[in-house]
Amino acid sequence: MIRGIAAATVAATLSGCGGERIWAPDEAVQAARYAPGGQAELTLLTSINDRSGEGAHSALIINASERVLFDPAGNWDSKYAPERHDVRYGFTPQMQASYFGFQSSGPFHAVIQRVPVSAEVAERALQLAKTAGPVPDALCASSTSGILRQLPGFENVSGSMFPKTLMESFAAIPGVQTSVEFGSPDPDNPTRVPRMSPVVVAAMNAPPPGS
Repeated sequence: MIRGIAAATVAATLSGCGGERIWAPDEAVQAARYAPGGQAELTLLTSINDRSGEGAHSALIINASERVLFDPAGNWDSKYAPERHDVRYGFTPQMQASYFGFQSSGPFHAVIQRVPVSAEVAERALQLAKTAGPVPDALCASSTSGILRQLPGFENVSGSMFPKTLMESFAAIPGVQTSVEFGSPDPDNPTRVPRMSPVVVAAMNAPPPGS
């Protein structure tokens, strides 16, 4: 189910749910803060195991007064994105590319679901993320959904512990834009065909809102 479990049998370098209590110093966080402005937005990332078709990890990118990654019990790391209790600061486009590649490496692909929100909703999500961690192992989906379900317009998101269930319920939110990231190939199955969720495929093929 959870990528921290799957990764142990696939490759120790793959990402998963396996958090620690980490609190970066003030100077590191202040130096790294990234505030790109633009549309306030929430992005749900779900890592999917191509072999089983099951969800492996959930995380939330929040673009509010600053842009952060809420990576509950995750084990992606970068010295350029200091961490405080599962919140990664300084989540620049370069850090995002690194993270997406990490979550879609080997026998995994990453489903990226973006939705625009009001500045108030994004700021509320940011504050909730800052107080949510550190998250215990295997609770990445439930902790992410716990934040989302407290936000206006996201009350019906699934509270499941399963990343794939959360992903599929998130797909029903109006205005969601869905894409899929494929990282490095699976060395044990170089010709793999990703086992993509029919719900995600339908969301990707749906006409844009208002068309």
